[in-house]
Amino acid sequence: MTANASLYVENQLIIDIALCIIAAWVVAVVGRLIRQPLLLAYLAAGFIIGPHGFRWVTNPDSTQTIASMGLIILLFMIGLEMDLKKMTTAGRAIFVTASVQILGCVGLGYLFFRYTGLGQGWLEALYLAVAFAMSSTVIIVKILHDKHELETLAGRITLGVLVLQDLAVILFLAVQPGLKNPEFSQLALALGKVLLLVGVAYLVSRFLLPPVFKFVARQPELVLVGALAWCFAMAGFAGHLKLSHEMGALIAGIMVSTFPYALDVVARITSIRDFFITLFFVALGMTIPVPTWHFLSLMLVFSAFLVVTRLLTVFIPLYLMNYGHRVSLLPAINLCQMSELSLVVLTLGVAAGDVRGNSISVAAFAFAFLAVDSTYAIWKNDLILRKTSPWLSKIGFKEFERTPVASAQEHKPPRIFLLGFSWVASSLLEEITRKAPALLPELCVVDFNPEVFGRLLRRGVRVVYGDITQPNTLLHAGVPKAEILICSLPDSVLRGANNLRLLRQLRDLNQEAHIIVHSEKIAQVDELYAASASYVTVSRFLEASHLLEVIEAADKGLLAQERQRQAEQLTGRQEVVP
Repeated sequence: MTANASLYVENQLIIDIALCIIAAWVVAVVGRLIRQPLLLAYLAAGFIIGPHGFRWVTNPDSTQTIASMGLIILLFMIGLEMDLKKMTTAGRAIFVTASVQILGCVGLGYLFFRYTGLGQGWLEALYLAVAFAMSSTVIIVKILHDKHELETLAGRITLGVLVLQDLAVILFLAVQPGLKNPEFSQLALALGKVLLLVGVAYLVSRFLLPPVFKFVARQPELVLVGALAWCFAMAGFAGHLKLSHEMGALIAGIMVSTFPYALDVVARITSIRDFFITLFFVALGMTIPVPTWHFLSLMLVFSAFLVVTRLLTVFIPLYLMNYGHRVSLLPAINLCQMSELSLVVLTLGVAAGDVRGNSISVAAFAFAFLAVDSTYAIWKNDLILRKTSPWLSKIGFKEFERTPVASAQEHKPPRIFLLGFSWVASSLLEEITRKAPALLPELCVVDFNPEVFGRLLRRGVRVVYGDITQPNTLLHAGVPKAEILICSLPDSVLRGANNLRLLRQLRDLNQEAHIIVHSEKIAQVDELYAASASYVTVSRFLEASHLLEVIEAADKGLLAQERQRQAEQLTGRQEVVP
């Protein structure tokens, strides 16, 4: 390539990236005005400027490498933020659900594509079935992160299933070259490569990285550069083993997630990730072709079958494990789309001559349609749950119910209700246990987290499983006869409701009770009192007051004593939500 040609390619790349970013920003602003998710705006921007739109960017490959880097960084950050201890608390649910979902969707998908004629031959049907069984890690994690739902039980189950899906597709890609003449040795070799990748990552992160990071810890920029170097080294090593670069990045993140520098690295990488991920989604939007009626009809059939099988293979196993409507249905809704890796699988199939071009076009339509459709569904999953739950009960899927632990006071209705159970409620329960234990038999918790339910039962605390935003739940729990009702959850945690709406519901059910609610904003305090709140807690005042005491202690050189006092307060606490 001549110097002039090289300069032209370089300039064109810069122009294409500039067009992508500008288009993404403009469409995102419009999307913000009409209250649409950013993800849809980025996809729309890519379609508009791409080869199927105004053709301002005619070579999407020019941004593909940079977009792929964004995907690697995103998977690295997911690994950094993945709390394996929390994931193991739902380990059985994740493993059983992922196994049923992957094997069930591959099996049902194979039969569907093989015997409806959508897949020509057993090999193409297998490719389509594997692609059909995978869900989009990028889309799901992005939306759940924006909704602050990654740390919920349903979010952890969703993420765990995605991780096992990625492992499954990596194993498929490892054996894909030998599918025409399948041999057991191919599968064994693929498994060996994955174990080698994990083994090397563990050894390096266990013995080499800690002293290196400790040496450069006083220079945060070196910690960031070192983390990125580790990320891309593992991604490159995975590629060398003919595995997914993204899986290498994910494992790299997991292996250093326990380092004390992990949070700082996440904070510093976030802005870098957002730039690359924007390009990733814009580049993805460029691949969406102009639809035809024939492809649209096939896409709708494909998409409908995918949604039905996701609901069957995710909802049913979770429900049978007594996780109730919410925790059973939300992961099923979250997983109702195809993965970006699905298109990679089919592209490799086309290159190997195992998959027809028409099949990958239909899959691309389905991917785009489900990306849009599932984005709305995930954002509105609580609304879908509220509308669907009564129908599930009518057809035989009764809401999860368990009998609270027996006690001498059980025949007496509870006098005090904790509505929703998170960190503040957990600390309040511990304070009551330590300082006012006589109140425990008069207390009842209402929450829909099965883990919290089980822990409270083991501690002998009366608990009702249910969604506090549902009037029927409050009615059956005994709220109309309560004397004190407490909701310590902020509006950002209350899904499909807020403290004002909950307050009005509670007051309709009980005119006499003392109702204590939470406010994140000072401007809402008067509004809550006007709606007949008995008391409004503004926890940031208490935290600010405490921080002032810490500042004064620092000025007097008494921070050591303050830390000692804090340690004494924390020692021996056995909270339900640690």
